[in-house]
Formats: sequence, C-alpha cells, structure tokens
Amino acid sequence: MEEAIKKLKQELERSRLELNILYEISNAMRTTLKLDEILYIILTGVTAHTGLGFNRAMLFLVNEKDGLIEGRMGIGPENADEASRIWTRIESQKMDLEDLINVYKNGDSSLETNLNRQIRSIKAPLYDKETSLLSLAALEGMPLQITSETIDKYKNYPLIRFLNAEEVVLIPLKAKDKVNGIIVADNFVTHDPITKDDIRMLMMLANQAGLAIENSHLYEKTVTKGHTDQLTDLWNHGYFQYLLYSEIEKAKATKSVLSLIMIDLDDFKVYNDTLGHQMGDIILREVANLLKNQSRKMDYVCRYGGEEFTIILPKTEKKEALTIAQRLSEDFRNHAFAQENIMPKKQLTISMGVAAFPDDADNPPALILASDKALYQAKHKGKNNICY
Repeated sequence: MEEAIKKLKQELERSRLELNILYEISNAMRTTLKLDEILYIILTGVTAHTGLGFNRAMLFLVNEKDGLIEGRMGIGPENADEASRIWTRIESQKMDLEDLINVYKNGDSSLETNLNRQIRSIKAPLYDKETSLLSLAALEGMPLQITSETIDKYKNYPLIRFLNAEEVVLIPLKAKDKVNGIIVADNFVTHDPITKDDIRMLMMLANQAGLAIENSHLYEKTVTKGHTDQLTDLWNHGYFQYLLYSEIEKAKATKSVLSLIMIDLDDFKVYNDTLGHQMGDIILREVANLLKNQSRKMDYVCRYGGEEFTIILPKTEKKEALTIAQRLSEDFRNHAFAQENIMPKKQLTISMGVAAFPDDADNPPALILASDKALYQAKHKGKNNICY
C-alpha cells in the first residue's frame, strides 16, 4: 500500500510539473502575435531545462501555395562542447523560460546560430512521402518517432542525414484539424531516450502551438491588408514610416547598420500626360513588381507616394546598398516597358538616392532627408543616376 501511495504521489507531482510547464509556455505564446516570436517561444519551451528539455528542436511550416514544407527556425547547439557552454551559462545565470524568451525579444544577435541558418535553407516537397519525412509527418498528421532500432529504415532520408542523431521525433502542429507546421526534436548530445511521456507532452504543446501559429497568420494577413498600397501591393507610406522606425531601433539595439534607397521614376509626368493615368498605373504596378522581385527577402519595398518608392535594407552598409541600387538601375534599363519610346531618353529610367544609418543619420526623419537629398543630386546630375 505504501509503495502504491508513493508511486501515486510521484505521478501527481510529475503531472503538476508538466501542467506548469505547459501553462508557462501557453501564457508566453499569448503575449505576442508576431510569428517569429511565437516560433521562438515554442522551440524554447521544447528545449529549455525548465521546459521539455530536448537537446535540439526545429520548426517547419507548411506552405500549401507552393507545395512545400519550409524550415523557419532551429534552436540548439552544434556539438557537445557548444552544448556544455550554453547549458553552463543558463545554469549559472539561473535563467528560466521567461528569461530565455526575453533574450530573443531584446534582439540578442547571438541567436543567429549556424543551426538556425541551416534550418531556414531547408525546403521539402509537401506531397512526397517517399523522399521526405517532413511530408510523411504532415500528410499522416500523426507523431512519427524514429528510434535507434528503426533508424536504419530512414537513413536515406535527407532530414536524418542532416540531423545525424540516434533518435528523432516529428510532431505535426494543427489548427482546425489542418497541419500547419512540424516540430522536430532530438537528444543528440545527451542521448537520452525519447519516452512516451516526452511525446505526450510534445503533442499537448503542439495543440496550442498550431493554434498560435494560425492566429499569427490571420494577424499578419490583417496587418498586410491594412498597410498595403492598393495600386502596387507594396507597403504604403504610413507603414514605411513605422518600418523604418522599427528597423532603426533594432539596429541601435544590436549595434548594426541599415541603408535606405529612395527611388523616383524620371520624367514620369511625360508618360502620364501623353498616355493617360490608366497606362501610368500599369507602369507603376510593373515597377513595383520589378523592385520587389529584384530585392532581397529581408528588405522592405514601399511606395513612398506618386512615382516615388523606397527600399529599407536592414543590416546593410552603404557600399552594399549602392551595389544593390546599381543592379536595380541595370534591371530597369534592360526591362522593356510599354511605349517607353515616348520618354525624353526613349526609355523609362530611375534616379536613386542612398543613405545609411548611422553614418548619414541617426534617426528616421534625418535618414529620409539624407536619402532625399541624394536623390535630388541624382536628378540634378541629369537623371538615371545614383547618388549618396
């Protein structure tokens, strides 16, 4: 009887701890609607010593539009030595789940690990269970545990070769019975076995995580709709101001750099007056697509107003921004716009002004003014120019 009571108390204590962990993670997820913050909270909950305690965790999102499963974030060490350094630091600073999450929210650049970069480069087919474990987990919609006894069966799958672990678990994330992501976790350093209790806890976390990701997607759609220029589908002027302020604050916090390109279509009034504003609108949409397609994923392309556009380039020095501007100018010269032969130079061209934070300005209005002055110089020099 005493043994049974002791066992019952242990089970009750474990259940209490598990519920407390899930409560903390759930509360943390409710503090934000930003997708990257939610993903970080989920993975921190999976890997933290005060969470589920896995050595390493990765999160992949389902992209139904392109038929892909895409890597978005990974948390964990590269090897045992790095693991020891990280875990010693966390233990010595007595960091709990909230502390670890705040590190991310405060913009700690050390979180940009090699694992995170590698995970973000992974893309797997959504509808190919024969070659992708991620696809298998997403389409089956059930947890997939690969143990040391069964791993030989999966050794040719790219994910298993990449992880190089003895045991791996894949947990689908769902919202409204639809898989929108997958958590992959392992214990490649400690080699601790993944137990049924571990999987049960991961599944409970996954139920909340899937809903949090869905809510974030809905929020992002709402934000996008409210801050998008209707004609060009770029960020509008008001949101440009917000983005520039936000990115400069991030750059200050991380002691990073940022560049801004101001772009103006040369002699566009001639085009509008000759062919009419409907044709002019077609050109503006074409220009927007050209700028968006030729910019990097990390950049923000915005419509500043009329025929003026801007590109915010985070973590970009002026020299690199000038190279990007030169490439854009070349792309415009090589692009065939409808009836551009009516223009004074027989083609549609752009002038650009480039300015950088903190070299040219240390606040948003001053940076806009610096890039605008550079644009004016480019116009004054005969247009189809780049000045800085």
